Amino acid sequence: MSDVARLLQIMSLLRDPERGCPWDVAQTFASIAPYTLEEAYEVADAIEREDFAGLKSELGDLLLQVVFHAQMASEQGRFGFAEVVATLSDKLVRRHPHVFGDTTYASLEEQGEAWERIKREERAADGEIPAGALDGVPLALPGLTRAVKLTKKAARVGFDWDEPGAVLDKIEEEIRELRAEIHTGAPLARLRDELGDVLFALANLARHLDLDPEAALRGTNAKFERRFRHIETRLAETARTPADATLAEMDGYWNEAKALERGEAPEPSATR
Repeated sequence: MSDVARLLQIMSLLRDPERGCPWDVAQTFASIAPYTLEEAYEVADAIEREDFAGLKSELGDLLLQVVFHAQMASEQGRFGFAEVVATLSDKLVRRHPHVFGDTTYASLEEQGEAWERIKREERAADGEIPAGALDGVPLALPGLTRAVKLTKKAARVGFDWDEPGAVLDKIEEEIRELRAEIHTGAPLARLRDELGDVLFALANLARHLDLDPEAALRGTNAKFERRFRHIETRLAETARTPADATLAEMDGYWNEAKALERGEAPEPSATR
C-alpha cells in the first residue's frame, strides 16, 4: 500500500460512523475550515523560523486538512481525493503552457498577465459571469494580504501610483486624517475607518516595495517578543517583573536588547 493510500484509508476509518472517532465523525466543512487556515499559518510560521524539522510535521497537518475535506466530499458523492489531485494536475499543466507547451513569455510580467488571462478563460468555460477587475480575492484572507491583492488587481487596469514615494505621501495624508479624528474625539467607527485607511495604504506601499506585509509584521512581532523577553530576563535578575519596574527602566533594557541584536555595546545607562 502506498503512503497516500494508507493515509486515505486512515482518514476513511476515522470518519466511519460505527468504528471511527466521534470527534472526526461530527465534523463538517464549516467546522474544519478554521483548522485549515490555522494549519496554513503554522506552515508559514515554521518557514519564517527556518524550522525545517517542524515544517515536515506542519506540512503533514496541512495535508490532513485536504484529505479531511476530500473524505467528507466523497461521503456526499461530490468528489474524492483522486479528483482533487487530477484537477490540480490539469490546472498546473494548463496554466504553464511555457513548460508543458510551446508558449514563450518575454518576461515574468507577461507570464503573470497570461496566468490571469488563463484563469479568466477557465471561469468563462465554467459558465461564470465575467468578473469585475477586483473579483476573485477571497474574503477570508488576512486583511493586509487581501489589500495587497486588491491593489495589485487594480494596478493591472492602471489604477495605481507610479512609484513608492507617492504611496508614502498617501500614508502621511491618512495619518494626518487619523490624527485629526483622534484630536476631535471622533467616535470609534470614525477612528476604525481612518485607521483602516492607514493600514490599507501601508499594504499598498508593501506591494510597491515587493514586500509581503504579513511577513514583515510577523518579523516585527518576533522582534518585539525577543526584546520584551529580554526585559523580563533582566528584571528577573533582581527578582522583579515588568509590573514592578518603571517605564524608563524597561525602555533602558529594551534599548539594551536592540544593541545586543546589532552586536553593539549597550549604553551604560541602559543596564542600570
